[in-house]
Amino acid sequence: MLFGLDGVEVGLIITFACLFTAIMSGYPVAFAIGGAGVISFGILAALSEAGVLIHQAVDDRSAEYAALLAEGVARESISLFRYPDLPTYEQPLFPQGWERAFDRTISNITNRMNERVFAGPSIETLLAVAMFVLMGITLERSRIANDLLTTMARVFGPLPGGLAVSIVVVGAFLAASTGIVGATVVTMGLLALPTMLRNGYSPELSTGVIAASGTLGQIIPPSIVIVLLGTLAGDLYSTAQETRAQSFGCSDALTYLGEPAVLSVGTLFQAAILPGVFLAFLYGAYAFGFALFRPEKAPPVQTERRDVEMVGPYHNLTWFLAVPVAVILFAIGLGQVGLAGGQGINLASAAQQTQQADLRTNVSETCQEAMIFRHGQEAWDAAVAQQAEIDAAGGGQAEDVPLTAEELAAARAEAIANAAPLSSSLMVVWVLAGLVFALAAGVAPRAPAWPLLVGAGGIGLGLLFDALFISPVASPGDTFLILAIPYAILLWSGRIAAQRLGQNELLRVVFPPLVLIVAVLGSILGGITNPTPAAALGAAGALLLAAFRKLEDQGKSTTPILVTALAIALMLILGTNFDLRMNLVIVEMEDRIAFLVAIACYFTAILGLLYACWVLFTGHVLTPVVRETAKVTAMVFAILIGSQILNLVLISFGGEEYIQDFLRSIDNEQKVFLIVMLVLFILGFVLDFLEIIYIVIPIVGPVIYGGTLDPKWVTIMIAVNLQTSFLTPPFGFALFYLRGVAPKSVTTGHIYRGVVPFVGIQVLGLALLWAMPWIVTIVPDWLS
Repeated sequence: MLFGLDGVEVGLIITFACLFTAIMSGYPVAFAIGGAGVISFGILAALSEAGVLIHQAVDDRSAEYAALLAEGVARESISLFRYPDLPTYEQPLFPQGWERAFDRTISNITNRMNERVFAGPSIETLLAVAMFVLMGITLERSRIANDLLTTMARVFGPLPGGLAVSIVVVGAFLAASTGIVGATVVTMGLLALPTMLRNGYSPELSTGVIAASGTLGQIIPPSIVIVLLGTLAGDLYSTAQETRAQSFGCSDALTYLGEPAVLSVGTLFQAAILPGVFLAFLYGAYAFGFALFRPEKAPPVQTERRDVEMVGPYHNLTWFLAVPVAVILFAIGLGQVGLAGGQGINLASAAQQTQQADLRTNVSETCQEAMIFRHGQEAWDAAVAQQAEIDAAGGGQAEDVPLTAEELAAARAEAIANAAPLSSSLMVVWVLAGLVFALAAGVAPRAPAWPLLVGAGGIGLGLLFDALFISPVASPGDTFLILAIPYAILLWSGRIAAQRLGQNELLRVVFPPLVLIVAVLGSILGGITNPTPAAALGAAGALLLAAFRKLEDQGKSTTPILVTALAIALMLILGTNFDLRMNLVIVEMEDRIAFLVAIACYFTAILGLLYACWVLFTGHVLTPVVRETAKVTAMVFAILIGSQILNLVLISFGGEEYIQDFLRSIDNEQKVFLIVMLVLFILGFVLDFLEIIYIVIPIVGPVIYGGTLDPKWVTIMIAVNLQTSFLTPPFGFALFYLRGVAPKSVTTGHIYRGVVPFVGIQVLGLALLWAMPWIVTIVPDWLS
């Protein structure tokens, strides 16, 4: 044994030494990772062939090993870490020779490339990366950040620490629209840092708040980190739980868990919303508190203009807070008392006689013990009682009994009678219209009020028509015709309200990117679609928004862009309200009309997008956007390929299994996860998030995702941990990004001292997420 170390331990040291050396050499990261794998394999093969690297393997044919299996110990839990007295035997690092290991590694590389890069089930989600990158870079090049910073500075500037608070708000906005940490830090460093210094802000607070706010892109959806991490974590969680279930004698993970072992990127987006907003709130609270105690280092900044004309002392409070909150609470109250709700009438044509208990009870004794340990004795007894009732009623083998026409009619009449009188989907329309009219009244209080009152009357008329004339069985066409008059009133009043809102600079700047963010995230969080189509919608919206800005700068008509946006919105409305499948046996006339309108909108949107691309191309915007998108996307996929090579090298000599055996030897799951978090935090100093996701997570993932910890919580904790390491001196990546664009008057010491409080906030956030996991799980649980 070399230096008294096991051959696998030496192999791990050599592999990671090659990796860090290659990364520090200055070569492109993707080539460095793949090259480190090839070089380390060559070194290990030579040392193994020379008989230098010897591995002490557990003798699985010994009586002691057989006794452990007889006691019910899982095979993957048996290792020298847990049972150091087990008999061992010596074998070369590559027992069958390096040639056999090389052949097997090459074969595995081919399979991995096919599964995870080119044609696997995760490739569709990975396509979202390219479109989210396109969306972010397009918004960055369309002066969105500049306008947001200027406008937010006017809003928050007069407050103590107002500029710092505005940086946090803009950072959260850019995080939700770009998801690219480096671009956000650089953009805000160029635009905001000189302004803050010029207005008397301390360099420490200025640099700290910019670096910290820029890293919000790590956690706030649609984060590229969460897309990549979630794609990998979903596979690891599913595989690890299947292995765990089988080790307990259960047939599959569904039997053991009582639910499918599925973790999607959309669910992780839901889980990341509250932690991201929570961290942004902590940043803003610190900046405000800092200004209160040290006002000379974060003075208020007086603005030159005021967009909102105040009438009375409670103007802002009334129209921008009280009335909108009252509208929302009114809608919620209608739902709570049963006057508003879903009106779907789904009737089965047969009475389903087969039932199933909450948990499967026809399992082995070992599986039963494991399920009781996981779900509790009470849940198991309830499932046994449910199964006994099912068996007493004839078991679960009887076929469905068709309902008679009279039974169907009675069931249908009962469902209609029990439906809420107001539709929850239409309630969303009325609430949004009410919010628009309230904001318009607040923005222009001296303008004539009667157009907005007419709009409010249209909302009331719509509610009345919905309650009196629209039944749960009304078709989309009938609903549209019944509400034609209220819709016409809303369109007329809404046009006037939009004109008034457009006169407010804050709304004019914030509203377009906000609508885009809501459309992208809303479609994912609401379960309407998965991240890839949502990313395509976001990329298209970003191109339209950038073209709109370009046409405005050139003094040209923006009507084609507005028509295109309207066509896309109309397509979404038609797709969610009508059945556009034309291959059915019976197609209603209203569905045919909706299909033709959707086709017209489709071609209008295509032509509009082509026109937007032409505007950006002639304006010298599209070419650099496409170039930067290609660079970032190519880097992501190249690192993915290189990391697979390095991982397979680790697998070839048992390095991955060795690390997993060490982690499994620790009985406490919380301790294991704490060790992993500490290692990830340290590695975050020298490795980018891509290298950590594709190199480290596959090694530790089968352990941390194979236990009882909630996979959503585990994944979000990892993302926040990486965000923390991005900020921590002296190696945090965000600090280097900011140092590259900071003026000479700002020293590296200023940056380091400035980020220390925000690192403390990050650690506090991690501690709170650790102590209160519901912050992560409450949103996905509620939405599900």
